[in-house]
Amino acid sequence: MNDESVIWKSSPSQLLNLGTFTYALILIIGIGVGGAFFPPAFAAMIIPVVWAGWKWLVVKSRVYELTTQRLRLYEGVFNRKIDEIELYRVKDTNIEQPFFLRMFGLGILNLETSDRSHPSVAIEAISDVATVREHVRKHVEKLRDQKRVREVDFEGGGDSDFDSDFDLS
Repeated sequence: MNDESVIWKSSPSQLLNLGTFTYALILIIGIGVGGAFFPPAFAAMIIPVVWAGWKWLVVKSRVYELTTQRLRLYEGVFNRKIDEIELYRVKDTNIEQPFFLRMFGLGILNLETSDRSHPSVAIEAISDVATVREHVRKHVEKLRDQKRVREVDFEGGGDSDFDSDFDLS
């Protein structure tokens, strides 16, 4: 019953860095042109290369891992941070597919949870986002049934039956 296994594991697409990579390339070209007139300027090419490399490494080190019981979020290049969200705490999911990501078959899976440290989680730039969402939905329902947990939302402006005769002042 408590057997936990990995269902899906992925990193976001490097497409998230397209703007950074483009800007770094423009800087490298600009520095290269400037270096033709002032050769010591070629040394400045290292700055956009290191910057783009760092951005690549940050995205590469972000890992999403979906198990049968929880979602793990790994991030950090030198210092690793691992966050976990119990799947039975997921209240709602939605998929975003902005035009640019959709052109590459990518999407964003948004999770609304009852977890205090992570009320909302965005799993960015992943492929086959609809399948991942179905895995999440399936295992959320399975865990809620196993743990006999139900999600109840209380909203309102005082019009509920629970506001009757209690004065808490």
